[in-house]
Amino acid sequence: MSSFWDCVVLLLGGLAVLRTDGFAAQNKNNIPRLKLSYKEMLESNNLETFEGLSNSSSYHTFLLDEEKGRLLVGAKDHIFSFNLVNISKEYTQIPWLAAPNRRDECKWAGKDLSRECSNFIKVLQPFNHTHVYACGTGAFHPVCTYLEVGRKPEDGIFRLGHHVENGRGKSPYDPRLSTASMLIDGELYAGTSADFMGRDFAIFRTLGRHHPIRTEQHDSRWLNDPRFVGVHQISESDNPEDDKIYLFFREHAMDGEYAGKATYARIGQLCKNDLGGHRSLVNKWTTFLKARLVCSVPGSNGIDTHFDELQDVFLMSTKDPKSPLVYAVFTTSSNIFKGSAVCMYSMADIRRVFLGPYAHRDGPNYQWVPFQGRVPYPRPGTCPSKTFGGFDTTKDLPDEVVTFARAHPAMFNPIYPINNRPIMVKSDVDYQFTQIVVDKVEAEDGLYDVMFIGTDIGTILKVVSIPRGSWHDLEEVLLEEMTVFREPTAITAMELSTKQQQLYLGSDMGVSQMPLHRCEVYGKACAECCLARDPYCAWDGSECSRYFPMAKRRTRRQDIRNGDPLTQCSDLQHDEEANGLTTLQDKTVYGVENSSTFLECSPKSQRARTHWQYQRSGEERREEVKSGERFICTDQGLLIRTLSKSDSGVYICQAVEHGFMQTLLKLTLEVIGTERLDTLLQRDDERSTPSVYAPPPQESPNQRLWYRDFLSLVNHPTLHSVDEFCEQIWKRERKHRKQKAHTIQQQQQSKTLAAPSVQVRSQMHTPSLAAKWKHLQDRQKGRNRRTHDIQRAPRSV
Repeated sequence: MSSFWDCVVLLLGGLAVLRTDGFAAQNKNNIPRLKLSYKEMLESNNLETFEGLSNSSSYHTFLLDEEKGRLLVGAKDHIFSFNLVNISKEYTQIPWLAAPNRRDECKWAGKDLSRECSNFIKVLQPFNHTHVYACGTGAFHPVCTYLEVGRKPEDGIFRLGHHVENGRGKSPYDPRLSTASMLIDGELYAGTSADFMGRDFAIFRTLGRHHPIRTEQHDSRWLNDPRFVGVHQISESDNPEDDKIYLFFREHAMDGEYAGKATYARIGQLCKNDLGGHRSLVNKWTTFLKARLVCSVPGSNGIDTHFDELQDVFLMSTKDPKSPLVYAVFTTSSNIFKGSAVCMYSMADIRRVFLGPYAHRDGPNYQWVPFQGRVPYPRPGTCPSKTFGGFDTTKDLPDEVVTFARAHPAMFNPIYPINNRPIMVKSDVDYQFTQIVVDKVEAEDGLYDVMFIGTDIGTILKVVSIPRGSWHDLEEVLLEEMTVFREPTAITAMELSTKQQQLYLGSDMGVSQMPLHRCEVYGKACAECCLARDPYCAWDGSECSRYFPMAKRRTRRQDIRNGDPLTQCSDLQHDEEANGLTTLQDKTVYGVENSSTFLECSPKSQRARTHWQYQRSGEERREEVKSGERFICTDQGLLIRTLSKSDSGVYICQAVEHGFMQTLLKLTLEVIGTERLDTLLQRDDERSTPSVYAPPPQESPNQRLWYRDFLSLVNHPTLHSVDEFCEQIWKRERKHRKQKAHTIQQQQQSKTLAAPSVQVRSQMHTPSLAAKWKHLQDRQKGRNRRTHDIQRAPRSV
């Protein structure tokens, strides 16, 4: 009966595809070329997993140490150290639990004991060559300590320090709140919440030799309920005194900035040598400025579709260390439109906005307008250095500069992405972007940025940016979509190791590791390797393998910009196609006249289109199968709605992609006429119900009609539904069982009569098997009847 259920799946699957095939065809360029499930990733040895401890979760904080070859991961009540080569084989752990009295206080405050009243590690920052600074929530009482890791990997040192200090201003109280931190020259810059209720958000600088410093408290012009995403140091000039700290976060729009309640993405800047000011700005930043990051799709009606929920940022280094590219991942919180986008920004545009007009509230409606008055000298936001002589520190700044900086922390002009639009948008899927890392890869025809984007359902998108006409005009090619966790879960941490060529991913469930390149999954032909357009891979003459720029091989084939196998593999195409046809397995399927059938054929590439050819029996000429009233071509196969005897023949399924055609499947379809089917089914029924006295007919196994159930399913004229067919099968099997039991009983009785008299006398006191079985059935019926009568008897009052 396996063919019966296989056909059910094929038919229902084919019919379901019809509803979505038209829509999918219009979005071929926006879907991943390859889609690999979690099982496929494991079976191809392209995934290593650590599925977490039973008493831990929230593997969200990563610290990659390529020098020592390990990945530090902060989780609930634990810190882990994984080997970068294989995280599943070698790791160590340190338990770091919250103090019992703090857990009790957390529980008494109304917090969840198991989900909130634990120590969730939020900060892992390298302090020096032998220690890492670590902070956790400490059951709503943040704590920090120094983690000793040793100078060399062979030292085998991995332990917590004995000294524990207050973590306020370094780690949030609430584990659900995000934090962003960076330790620079012994000083910790962190954007986090600083109170139990999660209302006081600030940007702090702690540790080091200077007094702690922070943003203005409870001032919505500075920060308005922010959620911090990242902290980065970027040099402004060759003078280190001009270095600035940039913070990325999202927050509610300021009063008067938007009519309703909206979320804006922001970038803030601070001078590294900011020591605060006097009077109102003692121990407060004097160089803090912020600007809005815009990531939107221009609409034809003049209304842009905005992505304002900033989720993650990644800084991609360039030839100029002072001008990295900023990749940012956005989502939207709109109830009408759901989607994600990736926007790319240049530091030149960012600096230009911070040198532009300040936002100022003025006018009868008290709206935000560009400040038109005189800006004091030195310009607020400028770092005190020798570039602007006369001011050694921010404490020497004039009062008017400090006063202006306190009242005007926001810039009026927003920062727009390169080319004024996202480089990638996803709006037709059931997931949203959460994380991003980018790798610069050298290929045969240039350098390419390969993005790895994490989603909230545990998948990774591999995307390559390909210049079309100019560097600003980019085409985003979605190479792969890979499932890296057993269950759907949001990816909350990502680190990329260029040395190991591995990607590490964190979630609530655990940690996963996958290679940056999987060239073998693309196929075994030159054309398949070329069509992949993966900068990591090239055809080396015998297989699709890792591309090495230094290796000089004349047989190497790669075309990332165009992905055209006709120019790269034209000398190999004919041989590959011929070899493919000779190695294809010829399968035979059966159909019934006037019924429907589905010929399944799915190319490996989701961007390929299937092309069917038909060859009549005994003929060499092929005909193209076109969609029409009876034939419907889908991405999963060919559906023939009404079969006729003339449809018998050979069907060849081919995949067409970028002008390259590859044969995938060769099927022989035999259509059986209705009159012949009735005869076959009747003969088969006679074979399946042999007479008790007549011996069964002699037949070879090859003569058995195993496809009877399959043929009956595909709309045989005498059957009106699958339910009716199943009912007939059930009745037939029940009839066969009764006949078989009756036959066995008669055979046993005949054996008993033919036995010797001694055996007859010995068996007189022992009832036969059939009689005993009947006796047991009678007893069971009586017991059931008595039980039934007792249950139905009226209760006495």
